[in-house]
Amino acid sequence: MHTTPSYQIDNLDKSILHALMDNARTPYAELAKNFDVSAGTIHVRVEKMKQAGIIKGTRVVIDAKNLGYDVCCFIGINLKNAKDYPSTIERLNALEEVVEAYYTTGNYSIFIKVMTRSIEHLQNVLINKIQAIDEIQSTETLISLQHPINREVMP
Repeated sequence: MHTTPSYQIDNLDKSILHALMDNARTPYAELAKNFDVSAGTIHVRVEKMKQAGIIKGTRVVIDAKNLGYDVCCFIGINLKNAKDYPSTIERLNALEEVVEAYYTTGNYSIFIKVMTRSIEHLQNVLINKIQAIDEIQSTETLISLQHPINREVMP
């Protein structure tokens, strides 16, 4: 996808983004009516924001708890060698329980978010999948008790 970093969003763009973040399936005609512009204007603005890489796509938001994934945790990973990063990420990416990964500064080389169905499931993933990766020297697991803030960056 071609990106145009110089594209500056204005208040109409921000309003469109807020509305689409609230419900990405809102018809352009409804947005046009709400913002007192034409549906064509909405379409052009959305396309420009797509071309600029501001809008990367739409997705369905899944409620992990309603699917039975009751345990959310974060695991800090220390690698044996910095050169092991690419192969470790590849191995972690193959684990369906790993839902996010970050290459970080500080105490850990990699910080991951893991979702499991139970503490027993987490223990199995940690011991038999994550810590079984040869390139990993050590891990630290932090279990999330609550998720009180969950939002996208506001335009």
